[in-house]
Amino acid sequence: MKSTAVFRTILVWGGLLTLAIAVLASGIGFLVDGTNGLVSALVGTLMSAVFLGITGASILFANRFYGRDMYVPIFFGVVMGGWIVKFIVFLVLVVVLKEQTTLNTTVLFLSILASVIGGLVIDVVVIARSRIPYVSDAKEPSTHSHSD
Repeated sequence: MKSTAVFRTILVWGGLLTLAIAVLASGIGFLVDGTNGLVSALVGTLMSAVFLGITGASILFANRFYGRDMYVPIFFGVVMGGWIVKFIVFLVLVVVLKEQTTLNTTVLFLSILASVIGGLVIDVVVIARSRIPYVSDAKEPSTHSHSD
């Protein structure tokens, strides 16, 4: 399936972006708030990487069922299940991290924001450059001449 290569590319570029943001954000975080800023940047970047990775990985997993009768329900079940898991984990993390006094919430938020925006840019660029047809199994309409 052609989309599998696209999502693998997105995951690879997303991993490289995560590494770059982790290095840059942790350096800035350390300059702003010492060790607390460094840890906050790494936590934010890791959270984003996990959440963005779950989407790509769930699509890659669901694509393994391509061509089977139940592909569409399996695909949407896996992807929606991944989104539900991400939402629940996000809510738990918000509650847990809110209680952490050692985290710099501004650095945490900005590292998450940079990762999410960067991930969206990667998604757009990779998908825009891919050569996946909009229509699959297209057939020309039959031209039957009817004579009265």
